[in-house]
Amino acid sequence: MSQETRPGDRPAVRGRGFSQIPMLPELAAVASAFLVGALILWVTGHPVLDTFYHLFQGAFGSWTALGTTLTRATPLIFTGLAFAVAFKCGLFNIGAEGQLHVGAFAAAWVGFALPPLPPLIHITLALAAGAAAGLLWAVIPAVLKVKRGVHEVVTTMMLAHVGILFTRYLVFGPFMAPGWIPHTERIVPTAELLRIMPPTQLSTAIFIALLCALAVYLFLWKTAIGYEIRAAGLNPSAAQANGVPVSRSIILALLLSGALAGLAGAGEVLGVFRRFVDGFSPGYGWDGIAVGLLGRLHPIGVVLAAVLFGALHVGGAAVDRVTDVPRDITVIMQAMVILFIAAPRLMSFIRGQR
Repeated sequence: MSQETRPGDRPAVRGRGFSQIPMLPELAAVASAFLVGALILWVTGHPVLDTFYHLFQGAFGSWTALGTTLTRATPLIFTGLAFAVAFKCGLFNIGAEGQLHVGAFAAAWVGFALPPLPPLIHITLALAAGAAAGLLWAVIPAVLKVKRGVHEVVTTMMLAHVGILFTRYLVFGPFMAPGWIPHTERIVPTAELLRIMPPTQLSTAIFIALLCALAVYLFLWKTAIGYEIRAAGLNPSAAQANGVPVSRSIILALLLSGALAGLAGAGEVLGVFRRFVDGFSPGYGWDGIAVGLLGRLHPIGVVLAAVLFGALHVGGAAVDRVTDVPRDITVIMQAMVILFIAAPRLMSFIRGQR
């Protein structure tokens, strides 16, 4: 055993890097983003403290504000988990937006096409359809990755756009309900998720998202298959040499990632819109990448990061309403969080793929 790796070696302790301190880089990224926002506000002549006060009040200052923030955070929990699961296996699934769309449409179809059923059964079937559609949308990237070595960035990106355009065709074509806005029929009441914080649209989808976060944690850190997925992500060659079925781990990780993204869409349809609406997602699948990275690819971190992004969006809208500060300031802050956290990790990932 080398001197550098000998247990109890004091120089190794003294050499502990900044990035190894739990959550410190992420907290620094958030603080830096707020500092950049404050600097922009100061340079442009806007009151810094007053703006941040309205930002916080708009996101958490009332029951309605909190419910709206959590409504926005719910799909981000799903998509952040979807990205984290794939990334733990060394995979870069950037196709969650397409998986989210097909999952949403599948859940909507079960919601309006089937006759009224007992609510528990109907909701379960709709959620299962959403997860299954997202999973199926990840099959091609998984198979091509294992059988042909095709990089998942290429296949998931291509299928993301295919999924969005395919559901757009369906909602503009054979499944379009009467009216000017392209949408399907409303799902029947027995398929609707209960709204828990009126007058907001927050539904029991938040509890499903939290249960999924718990399930992902137990799966990845408390099961043998989860250990294999993480081992395959850390060092595929070493994992293969030690008997880990790397190909199986890749397939499982991508399929589970797709299923979680599909659930994000299903939750939006069943809990918020009550139908599939063209353009319903403002980019939850893409934002899930930043949420997963900011959350350090851990379910608890993903939940916290999703709430932060939800708060920035909802609080930014409130700032735009009650002040003359442009909403673009909060968009810049979100971008800074992504830049400070995601860029170094993505560069490390890309270098590791070469």
